[in-house]
Amino acid sequence: MFEKTPLKDALIYRPPFFKDDRGWFTESYNKKHFEAQGINEAFVQDNRSFSKKGTLRGLHYQSGSSAQAKLVGVIKGEVFDVAVDLRESSPTFKQWYGVNLKGGDGTYFYVPRGFAHGFVVLSDEAEFYYKCDNFYNKESERGVLFNDPELNIDWKLEGDFILSEKDRELPHLKDAEYFS
Repeated sequence: MFEKTPLKDALIYRPPFFKDDRGWFTESYNKKHFEAQGINEAFVQDNRSFSKKGTLRGLHYQSGSSAQAKLVGVIKGEVFDVAVDLRESSPTFKQWYGVNLKGGDGTYFYVPRGFAHGFVVLSDEAEFYYKCDNFYNKESERGVLFNDPELNIDWKLEGDFILSEKDRELPHLKDAEYFS
């Protein structure tokens, strides 16, 4: 059900997925399963976004007491989802990991507090879903430039990305605010 990633504490979550001639069913979140992994977050906010192919959102995070752990997945379409470890005490500090998430396959990515997060849409369109364990706080909003050469993330898509002005102006990794 849970698979380790190369990043300390970031996990892939594949809950039981039941298919039959009617369609499919999955239990996308079960607190007991997460607690068994030592994950005790109380998720307080659910978000959804809809984006066109080539849209890149990120790399975002909340700083300080507003930091957020996230459980992310795709309802419709496909994205390449990326987390970057910004915890100075972590053995995977400044490393990234990416995973393809597709609507209807039941795969989720658990991104702990202390990570920057972003995704790019690979399909014609995608509907993205994420649970957060802390409320959004505009004053604590931070980010890292998606194409920072120190990270050298392979976003799995050629050509120009569709970016918000805010995401174009995010700082490089060397200038980011880290977690101690």
